[in-house]
Amino acid sequence: MAPILRSVLPGRIRIAIILCMTSRAALRTPNAQNQYTVTPRDLPLACPMPDMTLWNSHPRVYLPIEATGFAKCPYCGAEYTLQR
Repeated sequence: MAPILRSVLPGRIRIAIILCMTSRAALRTPNAQNQYTVTPRDLPLACPMPDMTLWNSHPRVYLPIEATGFAKCPYCGAEYTLQR
C-alpha cells in the first residue's frame, strides 16, 4: 500500500479504498461488443451500462428504447435490443 494511504488515512477508510479498487474486476468492459440484449430490468437504458467500467469509455448517455425496442448509441454505435 502506498505510504500516503498508510500514514494519512484511518484503518477503516484504507480498507474501503482497497475494496473499491479491487472490486472493479467484476465490471464488464464497455464497447466490447456491438450488440446487446437488455431486459425491462435494465431500464432506463444508458450506454455505457452501469455494470461497465467508465474509465475508457464515452460519457454516459440515456437511450430511449421503450417505444421501439431498439436503440443505438450515438457515441460508440452499440446496438441495444429490448427483450420483452
